[in-house]
Amino acid sequence: MIRTLLTSLLIVFAGMTQAETLRMAVTTSFNNSGLSDVLLPVIKEDTGLDVQLLIVGTGQALRLGEAGDVDAILVHSKASEEAFVAGGFGTHRREIMYNDFVLIGPDSDPAEIAKAKTAADALTLIATGQHSFVSRGDDSGTHKKELALWATAALDPAGFEAWYNPVGAGMGASLNTASGLGAYIMADRASWLNFGNKGTLALLFSGDPVLFNQYAYIPINPERHPHVNAAGATSLETWLVSDKARELINGYTVAGEALFTFNAGPK
Repeated sequence: MIRTLLTSLLIVFAGMTQAETLRMAVTTSFNNSGLSDVLLPVIKEDTGLDVQLLIVGTGQALRLGEAGDVDAILVHSKASEEAFVAGGFGTHRREIMYNDFVLIGPDSDPAEIAKAKTAADALTLIATGQHSFVSRGDDSGTHKKELALWATAALDPAGFEAWYNPVGAGMGASLNTASGLGAYIMADRASWLNFGNKGTLALLFSGDPVLFNQYAYIPINPERHPHVNAAGATSLETWLVSDKARELINGYTVAGEALFTFNAGPK
């Protein structure tokens, strides 16, 4: 009798304390910002969701979603996201927050990009002088944006010489490479501000509206992959657009500077 009662109590206790798992693919830039360390404990406390992050570039995050290997994704490449939803892999796309991309380089700025009027002009100055440039080269949202900017400048990285260095790595590793080489690089502002190994690098160009960087949340379509945790993905989305999320996202700063701005709206 006592043993049965104890067993029942243990089962009940385990059910009360075991968190529900949700797998979410997120960009390396989001993780490098440090914001995930702030959000995840509060999400678990408020929703009971133990959110497990798969930290990859946007392209790989989308592929994980297509395969049904995650329950949701948080990425930053609007055209790719819309194609993902249109293909039936995601139920919808929900904008959550934004920051911006910036151009980083040696503080001596040999290409003089600080004087450029547009991001495309800045890249043209780097290419014309063949100044060392590090590219993510990993099909991430940052890499996709960089390629779009080269195209705007009527330049094709496929024809660049040794000064152009695609490293096929995440944002933190790419910034480390740029720091070691004293090279130019495009990064998201949050990763740059939270990056510790700046060396002689400095933020040299920002403010062009084309550098706007929107992050969006996409639940994986359970009609395509019935095994995904659709209920958990819905619960997480509800939290991500809540007043609590707004407070934490807008309040997250490094050296007194906000890294993201909350802008979640209706579906």
